[in-house]
Amino acid sequence: MPLILFLIFIAVPVIEIAIFIQVGGLIGVWPTIAIVLGTAFLGASLLRLQGLQTWRRAEEAMRRGEPPVAEMLDGVFLFIAALLMVTPGLFTDAIGILFLIPPVRRAIGRYAARRLAESSRFHVHTSGMGGMGGMGGMGPGGPARPPKGPGPVIEGEAEEIGEEPRGSGSERDSPWRQ
Repeated sequence: MPLILFLIFIAVPVIEIAIFIQVGGLIGVWPTIAIVLGTAFLGASLLRLQGLQTWRRAEEAMRRGEPPVAEMLDGVFLFIAALLMVTPGLFTDAIGILFLIPPVRRAIGRYAARRLAESSRFHVHTSGMGGMGGMGGMGPGGPARPPKGPGPVIEGEAEEIGEEPRGSGSERDSPWRQ
């Protein structure tokens, strides 16, 4: 975490300053400012267009009874792209534009899901995922339709890790044992 904070608050501004100096020296101050404003406008336009498309795909997935996992992940990356595009700078604009490109978003999403699955006790099965090229549903056969009825349904698998032998003192402490 300290490394991430260092990168955000020290390294990124230094990189931005260096790029501004280089680009400004090559093409001048006003064209450099125009590029920064132009990429912000372009990013905002693409974000609006792709954000609406993502919202529609999420609605369609919910109508089919599927969890909109891929669409939600797209939404997160679009939000990050918007933050990067609003931040003045050519380096952050370039990263933001990369997040607006769907194949790049999907590749980063697959990588992030893989890392999350490896670092947690949850297992993410990536078969039959459609829109994210392998991202999404939980379960061995891909996303399943939830049964109709009140309340959320959470599917899962249980694995018994160990049990204290009968007759130990902890039986009296547990309200679940009789």
